[in-house]
Amino acid sequence: MSKATILTDIELRAHWYRTRQTTYTVAPGTCITPAAQDFIREHQIQLHFAAPVSSGMTVTPIPTQAGRAKYVDYVTGKALDVKPENMTHLRGNLLVNKRHPRIAFRGRLDSLMAKVICVQLAAAEAGKEKLCEELEELLGYLRTILAAEVKDEPLQPMNLLGMDSEGIRQCSHHVKEHIGINHPIPSYRMGKLCVMLNELRTQVRETELSAVNALGQEGPDMRLDIIEGLNRFSSCVYILFCRTVAGKYEEEK
Repeated sequence: MSKATILTDIELRAHWYRTRQTTYTVAPGTCITPAAQDFIREHQIQLHFAAPVSSGMTVTPIPTQAGRAKYVDYVTGKALDVKPENMTHLRGNLLVNKRHPRIAFRGRLDSLMAKVICVQLAAAEAGKEKLCEELEELLGYLRTILAAEVKDEPLQPMNLLGMDSEGIRQCSHHVKEHIGINHPIPSYRMGKLCVMLNELRTQVRETELSAVNALGQEGPDMRLDIIEGLNRFSSCVYILFCRTVAGKYEEEK
């Protein structure tokens, strides 16, 4: 049984190619990504939930008409009997072009999560257990952002690294006061972990710009909570960078 908050097509593919089973059990409240929904349909996989599904379940059944699936173009409102290859699921039976800004944003978010894991691996190899734990906390928050966007639900107030949104902002702006060093200028001389954390920070910024493009305009897609969440997330990564430069994780050696 999957205990993940989000079920991705990667997890499904691994399970299916390993077992060839056409059933898959997920935890209540699991968010099914559009790519996973495609894989489920293509391979006729039946999802089973570990407990009764609540009214808040996010998987929207695709309506049928005369026994055939019926989709809706999210942009035009046009009904579609067949899902075009150049379209993917935005949510439930709503389809958008794969080049839609929200799909592009989800891709950036996926890449960002992969990068966090790469930095986390480097931290683990360097014996920085505390840093590794903090990166895991940040990774969990990115998954929360993805779930909030896919499920079209409000992003809950953040609490990361023991701080709320304002605390994170203050710490990142007043590094000397909170961490004991001046704002550092990135350099290869700082070492591998610092270089990787700085690179991660830049990728968060790129993801934030993608979010602004997809979710920053007036209308039904506007999600300023997600944009603000990514802005504070960038500050969190900067804080980890500064802590590493300041040698805050050296006592683990």
